[in-house]
Amino acid sequence: MTRQITAEQATPAVAEHGEGPVWDASTGVLASVDMLRGDLLTIDLLRDGTGRGEVRRRHVGDVLAALRPRARGGWVVALERGFGLLDEPGSAGDGPARSLGELWSDEGVRMNDGGCDPAGGFWCGSMAYDAAPGRGALYRLAPDGSVATMLTGITVSNGLCWTPDGAHAYYVDSDTGRIDVLTVDLAAPAVTSREKFVDVEGGTPDGLTVDAEGGVWVALWGGSAVHRYAADGALDAVVQVPTTHPTACAFAGPELDELWITTSATGAGVTDGRAGALYRCRPGVRGVEPFPYQG
Repeated sequence: MTRQITAEQATPAVAEHGEGPVWDASTGVLASVDMLRGDLLTIDLLRDGTGRGEVRRRHVGDVLAALRPRARGGWVVALERGFGLLDEPGSAGDGPARSLGELWSDEGVRMNDGGCDPAGGFWCGSMAYDAAPGRGALYRLAPDGSVATMLTGITVSNGLCWTPDGAHAYYVDSDTGRIDVLTVDLAAPAVTSREKFVDVEGGTPDGLTVDAEGGVWVALWGGSAVHRYAADGALDAVVQVPTTHPTACAFAGPELDELWITTSATGAGVTDGRAGALYRCRPGVRGVEPFPYQG
């Protein structure tokens, strides 16, 4: 039986295109991005257990596509056409990220979504602004700062998250309408296989996360929902989100028992105070802490 869960609105409509929520246990902060405005949004969940406190905004660059905590503090980030590093406020002020260089010159292609692997590398994939087929790729920033191309021919590179044991990664190219499973040789590094995990119905698969039981939670762009798929691919929970364009989800909070969901006003066609807000629910399972970037 598929469980039905309803998410509550936890913030005002704070983002034009909210994306990429991630929990930083070292600081007690839930971070997300207002991608196309280039802003980092943070909520201090330790100081404000209700999650209804101030959303702090920091401008980082023209585009801020994704980010993950850095083991030495601060963040590793994906900018419009490459990677960068961002210090904690107070150490480098509230200025822009430090770019590690552009990976391509085509202004029609930008970074989109990503995550870190068990070896401490940061992955992020790209897409064309017009979502033209096959123009994206998936990249890995190693802890030593080198960059490898992991996949090519991608259309809309989206959610990426490792299984709790770190053996495989779930990955979304939204254009395929499915979630895939990647087997990765991190020593090479290389993707050694890519197989379909599940076809997603009811919306376009976007950002995703994995819980401690191995369940996969994926946001459905245009579907007003987040789906949970068990490890065998069965749909066993649906989170209803009261706006049309959920973009990504992540477990957060001291107990990792809250699922936070970002949403977008882009394409939603409304200005009702719901599109672009963050939502949350307690789905009855716990998440796992995201792997940090070790560089």
